[in-house]
Amino acid sequence: MASLPFPSIFKSFSAMAAKYPNKIAVSFLGTSFTYSALLGLAERFAAGLATLGIRKGDRVIMYIPNSAQFVVSWLGIQRLGAVAVPITPIYTVVDLRYIANDTGAKAIVCQDRNYGYVKQAMQDTAIRTVVVTNVADLLPLWKRAFGFIADKVPAGKVEKAPHVAFLRNLVTKSHPSAPDPQTREDDVAEILYTGGTTKHPKGVPLNQGLFLVSAEEQLGVRDALFPKDQDVILGGAPLFHILGQTCSLSTIVVGGGTLILQPRVNLDAVFDSISSLKAKSLIGVPAFYRMILEHDRVDQYDLSSLKYCFSAGDVLPIEVAKRWKARFGLDIYQGYGATETCGGIVMSPTDRETPPLSMGLKVASKEIKIVEPGSTEPVNQGDPGELLVSSDRMVQAYLNKPEETAGAFAEIDGRLWYRTSDIVRQDENGFLYFVDRTVDTIKHKGYRISASEIEAVLQEHPAVIESCVVGIPDQKVGERIKAFVVLKKDVKGITGYELTKWCRGRMVAYKIPQYIEFRDMLPKSKVGKLLRREIRSEEKKRRET
Repeated sequence: MASLPFPSIFKSFSAMAAKYPNKIAVSFLGTSFTYSALLGLAERFAAGLATLGIRKGDRVIMYIPNSAQFVVSWLGIQRLGAVAVPITPIYTVVDLRYIANDTGAKAIVCQDRNYGYVKQAMQDTAIRTVVVTNVADLLPLWKRAFGFIADKVPAGKVEKAPHVAFLRNLVTKSHPSAPDPQTREDDVAEILYTGGTTKHPKGVPLNQGLFLVSAEEQLGVRDALFPKDQDVILGGAPLFHILGQTCSLSTIVVGGGTLILQPRVNLDAVFDSISSLKAKSLIGVPAFYRMILEHDRVDQYDLSSLKYCFSAGDVLPIEVAKRWKARFGLDIYQGYGATETCGGIVMSPTDRETPPLSMGLKVASKEIKIVEPGSTEPVNQGDPGELLVSSDRMVQAYLNKPEETAGAFAEIDGRLWYRTSDIVRQDENGFLYFVDRTVDTIKHKGYRISASEIEAVLQEHPAVIESCVVGIPDQKVGERIKAFVVLKKDVKGITGYELTKWCRGRMVAYKIPQYIEFRDMLPKSKVGKLLRREIRSEEKKRRET
């Protein structure tokens, strides 16, 4: 295993800041932050956390949207040697409480609008320190004032209490420098959460070295188009997701490029940023590209600076790729990866043509096997099989989930492999193609959603005796979520609307079923196991008729 130029994310970022001190590192809502300014903010944030009692190895939840504050917090946590736990800001208190207890987090950085959820979660978790931020905190005074006067800045109610600190205060006040944590490349940098086949999301610990290798590799795919330090990336993927991290956030850590961020996707703002800041890279899921193509004002903007458009998170419909090429004269490069592998396993090369429907070629840091599903026996060349992945600095296990770890990781000839549960095939030139999924996960808008999690929530309703959830193919969002529900015999008057409302109070919005169908019974095997494949087969026949 080759040694790395830098042992940690923060050391690598510091080297970028030393090399490009006056270059724009992050642009957020029209405000630019140079590398030197970003370094200073991260150092002060780390020092502030240290005064609040946070030490190396402590877990700190990041409950905030894409923003300059996200970058400052994430870098500051790395500087301190603590472990970042980025989560979506639309999680409910149920999700927050679960992740806080799963990680044993002592602190959380949250937006002010989510403080109410955090306060509720504190009653049943180890969280004792809350750092609160508003979306406009790091913008100039005149922008903050205008935003509040014009009621353009959303804000939440936050109490003044000993456990509450404010991010703006931490980064503007002087504190003693945080101690050097002597971070090593095998230290855990962050824990990202991913869906799958279980009721609860699974924590994936990513170490410093794995992130640095993956970041360098994801950015390096573009080397045939332009140097890394000339890249300007419009990040259309959330930074709590591995796609947003390795393909966007990584530019300030290993690339020396510029990252453009928005708190949520607003297509006119996306177009304006590309045009005014001359973005070269665009990152997003397939639905993001379809939204752009269908936007009625896209032709009013100059997007000619774009050179690299990348899609991952789900299979890119060939029709979207063709329309994009016809409209903008650009290819949409695809990739395939997983949180468990710290992003890209397969990437479309930029120095040669990728065959239609192919995801691309295996990246250098990963080894792959294509085997008979559920086994370790290799398939014949060109035949479909389950994809297994290994790398030198790979994730070894899920956090606190030995059973799920045993099912998802396999040792073959003394080497550890991750089972992707996806069926792929590889042609004679090494290009890989996605074929199918073997597990009951649903891909919706780039998110990987556990069918069993939604089923469990539905079955908690007092009127529901059984449920089955499947993904229905949809060109716009990948798959839509459909639930089949069996009610108790003595129950009357329960509607799909009521069950949807029930789910909305217990799950994040993107997991809510779009369709609910009531059944008298659900198909089962002889031993009583739910047969989702029969439900999926029924739905397929419906669409074909």
